[in-house]
Amino acid sequence: MASMIEIPAGGEKIKIDNGVLLVPDNPVIPFIEGDGTGRDIWRASKRVFDAAVEKAYQGKRTIAWAEVYAGEKAFNKLGSWLPEETIETFQEYLVGIKGPLTTPVGGGIRSLNVALRKALDLYVCLRPVRYYAGVPSPVKHPENVDMVVFRENTEDIYTGIEFEHGTEGDEKFKQLLRSNFPEDYNKIRFPDTAGFAVKPVSQEGTARLVRAAIQYGLENNRRSVTLVHKGNIMKYTEGSFRNWGYEVAEAEFGDQVYTWSQWNRTVESSGEEAANQEQDEALKAGKLLVKDVIADIVFQQTITRAREFDIIATMNLNGDYLSDALAAQVGGIGIAPGGNINYTSGHAIFEATHGTAPKYADKDVVNPGSVVLSGEMMLRYMGWHEAADLIVTGMEGAIAAKTVTYDFHRLMEGATKLSTSEFGTAVIEHMEG
Repeated sequence: MASMIEIPAGGEKIKIDNGVLLVPDNPVIPFIEGDGTGRDIWRASKRVFDAAVEKAYQGKRTIAWAEVYAGEKAFNKLGSWLPEETIETFQEYLVGIKGPLTTPVGGGIRSLNVALRKALDLYVCLRPVRYYAGVPSPVKHPENVDMVVFRENTEDIYTGIEFEHGTEGDEKFKQLLRSNFPEDYNKIRFPDTAGFAVKPVSQEGTARLVRAAIQYGLENNRRSVTLVHKGNIMKYTEGSFRNWGYEVAEAEFGDQVYTWSQWNRTVESSGEEAANQEQDEALKAGKLLVKDVIADIVFQQTITRAREFDIIATMNLNGDYLSDALAAQVGGIGIAPGGNINYTSGHAIFEATHGTAPKYADKDVVNPGSVVLSGEMMLRYMGWHEAADLIVTGMEGAIAAKTVTYDFHRLMEGATKLSTSEFGTAVIEHMEG
């Protein structure tokens, strides 16, 4: 079959050398426009990206966009929801971006997003959460929210090892428990009608996630990394995540960090007052604080004590819940960006964090902010900080001027309602501040 993917002439590959991205002035960036509202969003977002790059570099840098296919468009064209050629293109060109995708109904792929993450081993789901002045919020002080979530992307319940009640696999799994772990089997309240799921959490998976979070914190002058877990109940999965996280912090980052494990050891040897003094001195010296919080408590504390949280590192399911809950404080997932990254190989796909909203498809009404800000993340990841800064300035200006799409317009007094494409234009017009 002939290739459906057209690589623009003159475009060059992004490469990686010893963990450092080597980005040419005309990189090929594969993109998936997305299903449903993705089409409208992508058109507006691409104009914003190209305008930011042009304004920042005056033609010295450009992006060579290469469309690749996934979701409904891929299925209609190629009979596959996620063609192998799409995965191969992302593998070859390292960095890409995508709009929202439909989850196929029925068997096969459970989630196209999860399938892409697994195929490229994109072990970090990076979700920055910050407030833009003027955005409607349900909390009193959304301006206190400035956090970055590092969600582990490849393990936990999302591994997809499940056994449906009544199936042969379910019966075999129950038999395995009955025969080999009878005490554990007897803990199951209703075994005859239970389905099962496996929750793997590994030392290697934890280490690379926490390592990436700490490195990000040090490189971006952040204050703390909080390990979020439910280790008080799930001691050997989520509890191990906590313990392994502290081990990585102390073994690999030494004097650059101060951990609550160190604090606890000092309490045992010298008392709490000495431990508090030690921590205060470490923070005054500019060390990154590595601490932990139980998962259920973090939902309360990120609302009531938002300033105490900076970088959050957690497992897959916790991160899914928490990143969306945090986004609700600063305008919702409609403007929440996301990136899926492998910091070792350099592979990264930045993406909309919301769904396809098919009832609004092709009506030019939805907020393109999630993809726009995901593109800002992509440019910053590429080292094109000047273009990324222009996008942030443009978003801030458009929202501050109360020129917004319907989702914000209905909640903002005195606002002007714009279409998707008009909002893209407003962002571009406000790039100069």
